[in-house]
Amino acid sequence: MVSSVGATPANSTTGSASVISAAASTGGDFETFLKMLTTQLQNQDPLSPMESTEFAVQLATFSGVEQQARTNSLLTQLVESSGGGQLGQLSTWIGREVRTTAPVWFQDAPVTLELAPAADADSVTLVVLDANGREVSRENVGTGAGEVDWRGRNADGELLPAGLYQFRTESLKGGEVVATADVAAYSKVTGAELTATGSALVLEGDNAVSLDEVTAVRE
Repeated sequence: MVSSVGATPANSTTGSASVISAAASTGGDFETFLKMLTTQLQNQDPLSPMESTEFAVQLATFSGVEQQARTNSLLTQLVESSGGGQLGQLSTWIGREVRTTAPVWFQDAPVTLELAPAADADSVTLVVLDANGREVSRENVGTGAGEVDWRGRNADGELLPAGLYQFRTESLKGGEVVATADVAAYSKVTGAELTATGSALVLEGDNAVSLDEVTAVRE
C-alpha cells in the first residue's frame, strides 16, 4: 500500500504480516486479531498513518483465514461422521476372509460354509440359492455342526456357473422340518468403501456387504 508521502512505512508492512500470521495461527480468534490490530495502530508512524483501505485488506484477509479454518474443521467432522477413520482400519482387512450370510462369489474353487443345524435334527438339507433367491440345488448333509466345503455342484453333479450364491439349512426330524437357518460362508475381502449407510467391505465378485453382515474375519 502506498502512503500519503510516497513510501510504505516499514512498521506498517511488518504489522500487516504479523496480523495475517496471527490470524492463521489462531484459526479464527477474532479477539486476538482486534488486540493485535489495536497494538499496530498505537505503534504506527504518525507521519505515515495506515490508510482505511489497508484496514479493509487486513479484515478481509482475516475473514478468509477464519472461514478456511471453519471449513477445515467441518470437513474433518464430516469425514469422521461418515466413517472415514473406520475406512482406514478396514483397509487392513483386504486379502483376508470374512464370514457372512450375504451372497458370496463362487467360481470353480470351493466355498467354506459354517453349518449349524438344529441339535435334535436327524437329517439336514443344504439349500443353495442364486443371487435372485432362486433355488438351484439341495442336498443332504451330515447333522454335525462346523465347517464344510461346498464345491458348487447341482443335483446332477454338474458345476454351477460363476456367480453369487447364498445358503440355508433345513433341519428335519422324523421327516418334518423343525428349523431353517441361513448359512454363513467365507469370502475374500478385495476392498473397502463408503456407502450411504456407512462403511462396507467389498468381497470377491464386487459384492459389497455392510459390517453388521460380517460375523468373523480370518487370514
